Amino acid sequence: MKTHAVESRVTKTANAAIFVFLFILAVLTIYPIIYILLGSFKENEELVSGGLNLLPHKFIFDNYVQAWEMGNFSVYTFNSVFLSVMVTVITLFTTSMAGYVFARKEFRFKKLIFNTMIMFMFINVGSVSLRPLFELAVKLHLNTSLWAVILIAAGTDQTIYILLIRGFMQTIPKELDEAAMIDGCGFFGTYFKIILPNLRPALATVGLLSFRGAWNQYILPLVFTMSNDKLRPLTVGVLELRNNGDGAAAWNILFAGSALSIVPIIIVYFISSKRFVGGMMSGSVKG
Repeated sequence: MKTHAVESRVTKTANAAIFVFLFILAVLTIYPIIYILLGSFKENEELVSGGLNLLPHKFIFDNYVQAWEMGNFSVYTFNSVFLSVMVTVITLFTTSMAGYVFARKEFRFKKLIFNTMIMFMFINVGSVSLRPLFELAVKLHLNTSLWAVILIAAGTDQTIYILLIRGFMQTIPKELDEAAMIDGCGFFGTYFKIILPNLRPALATVGLLSFRGAWNQYILPLVFTMSNDKLRPLTVGVLELRNNGDGAAAWNILFAGSALSIVPIIIVYFISSKRFVGGMMSGSVKG
């Protein structure tokens, strides 16, 4: 009985510790978002003065009107949507095909190529690569449009997506491939007619992650759009709002612009959340 009581106390203590840890983690994650959202309704003087009061003394809805008009948001929003959609489409096409080939096709140097991809996943030279990439874009005459940013962003982090697709592919019975080939489908015919429809949960996961990554790109579009502000996405353009105040930084306008830039990615998440979770869980069953 004593042993059971001790184990019960230990379990309760462990559960309480886990709860406290998760609560602190949730607060640290959610607090900045809540601070920005509520701060977007405050007067700038209230934000500059600081304080611990999250709720504004007076809700200023005009901050959003000023942010939209001052920040040229119609152009920046279109650029962000175009950038994110194109990156997502390219990523879905290349990673789904690569994952399918690595899961089903046998060819020379398959393991070497796959292991090399995984090895390069752990190598990151950071912003050092921006200069050669920019010079390459200039030589290819891609620096005058968003296509340079799109192609570079689409080629980033593809290995992890290929691993996810490959893992999900291993949950799809090979008998489906064999049945399709008996019916006259070739390798790529099977891919388009059989595999892609069954990859929807994994594709939703990859699509959401790649869309989020493209939407949140900052350094890359900042460098590639320095000479043309009409190509800037929201993440770059929104920071200009801070300098639209009268002498002081307009933090209220900046917060309103930041809140506007968050809305699309939240909408995309809610649309694909069910398939996103399903794809993450299914892809982790086999690897």
